[in-house]
Amino acid sequence: MMDVYIFILGLILGSFYNVVGLRVPQKQSIVTPRSHCTKCKRTLTALDLIPFFSYVFLRGKCRGCQTKFSPIYPLMELATGLLLLLSYLYFGFTWELAVALLFMSMLVIITVTDISYMLIPDKILLVFAPLFVLLRVFLAPLDPWWDMFVGAGVGFGLLLLIAFVSKGGMGGGDIKLYAVLGLVLGLQNVLLSFFLATFFGALFGAVGMLLGKVKRGKPMAFGPYIVLGTIIAYFYGDLLINWYLQFL
Repeated sequence: MMDVYIFILGLILGSFYNVVGLRVPQKQSIVTPRSHCTKCKRTLTALDLIPFFSYVFLRGKCRGCQTKFSPIYPLMELATGLLLLLSYLYFGFTWELAVALLFMSMLVIITVTDISYMLIPDKILLVFAPLFVLLRVFLAPLDPWWDMFVGAGVGFGLLLLIAFVSKGGMGGGDIKLYAVLGLVLGLQNVLLSFFLATFFGALFGAVGMLLGKVKRGKPMAFGPYIVLGTIIAYFYGDLLINWYLQFL
């Protein structure tokens, strides 16, 4: 029952994170106005707002004007539910679970903002960073405890160096994001996160160009690949690194 509860809670929070991710970059309130169809302006009712399931039952369309809603909404809701459930199954009721729940929440929000606007707002990072510092210093420290600060410094410095060398090839939001990721991951896993993000970005970028979905020289959102690499590094980083070292 706890697994089901965590998953349902994740679906509900995922719906809220969609709102945060879409409205904060536009400097809009996350409370008002109520959720509505952007075309016909009809205020969405409870039937329209059941996380994930409303999209499926309504076939992704507004009940009023039949405008199609973006599939990002249900995908982020489902992803949040699954990520929070994975966090609970992986860590149980420990202080690291608190870190994981906050971490997954932040990653979902910045995925929405980066896909929608190619932007990672400072406001989002400034809300989560102090919470990670408090948890890592007092309740769920890394081993050694100062690894969080080394990870943050290296994450920030590495992305800043790449941005300098590539003359703007890396966005400012990505640079600051990696400083925050370093607080949670530490040095070893923040480097793994960047390696995986680069790998996934190159892989999906190449596939996208082959399919004609990505244009050469046109900027693409790097945030989702950072998130994917970070999730793998957070949960399975030590396992992957130990597996790799066996071949050296």
